[in-house]
Amino acid sequence: MFSLSCVDGFRYPGLDDVYVLDLVPLAQGPATISSDQKLCAFNPLSLRPGPLTTLQTSHGNLTCAKAFDLVGSVVCTAGEDGSVSLWDMRKDPREAEVARLTDSQAPVLSLACSSTGFSVVAGTELKNSQASILIWDVRSTPTPRHQYKEVHSDDITEVSLAGKSTRMEILTDREKLNFHPTNHNVLLSGSTDGLVNIYDTQITDEDEVVIQTLNHDASIHHAGFLNDTEVYAVSHDERFALYDIAEEQEKGSATNDFGDMRQVLNCQYIANVTAKANGAGAVIGAGTHENQMFEMVHLTKGTEWAFDKENSVGLPGAHSSEIVRSFCFYDEAQMVFSVGEDGYIKSWKAAA
Repeated sequence: MFSLSCVDGFRYPGLDDVYVLDLVPLAQGPATISSDQKLCAFNPLSLRPGPLTTLQTSHGNLTCAKAFDLVGSVVCTAGEDGSVSLWDMRKDPREAEVARLTDSQAPVLSLACSSTGFSVVAGTELKNSQASILIWDVRSTPTPRHQYKEVHSDDITEVSLAGKSTRMEILTDREKLNFHPTNHNVLLSGSTDGLVNIYDTQITDEDEVVIQTLNHDASIHHAGFLNDTEVYAVSHDERFALYDIAEEQEKGSATNDFGDMRQVLNCQYIANVTAKANGAGAVIGAGTHENQMFEMVHLTKGTEWAFDKENSVGLPGAHSSEIVRSFCFYDEAQMVFSVGEDGYIKSWKAAA
């Protein structure tokens, strides 16, 4: 294992403990969301002075955030009251909320964004026996252009959009609603009902929109596209598997079932999974409370998929014994950023 050193950090102030919930990598530097309902943007070269921009959200409890436009610094947030907001991080805080979408009647648990597709997608909590996927075209009205109400039977915990024109060489938490890497009409979602669905969003009939269902048989924590045809899923009980949507597998069964990652990687939890931009694999973020260690382990494909544990990258000390929520890597600066339930954002580099 190759270890990095913590070179900078900032702890969120407050009388109550603040959890940093997620990390959003933007071209100008990392942005975060936290349990005090704030969206913050940081200078990647100087965390210690605190955020460059702090925006107070108004979603009730803030649940998720995604970059709408990596280069333009537009971030999408959502929360418990069912609202979705778009923020331009370059504007004055009083004018930063540039759009607000409020059609959902249930808490939003997952988000996906595509600036090239002009789309914002939200997955909701199960409420009144219904969990929904809502898709907005931000060029038109605040009313969703599509709403799928019967595609999952439980909370929708994963949704995402990602196109080549917006992808950067950044390792980060893969969005929970997941659009196909090259076709913005193909969408992926995951749910606590144990299913990962693939959709063709050009189809308006809800009975026909699901083009493939993958059965992970456990509550979905993360799911996404590795490349044009292969999909990963990891459950809340840390089971990890790969699926090939180009092949007809019986009942959507896995092509590679790695089992319980706590045993495979000798960890206690999986924080996130991120696909590499070139489609050649993924990076798994695995944490251990007792050893205060967080590792980034590469999943690579040779003759078959395998974990390269010998060349993992470690963050010793990590976020003490608290959970690491997310991480991202900026290639050009050769820096890793991490956030955790200890209230810190930290930056890491190789020792000089």
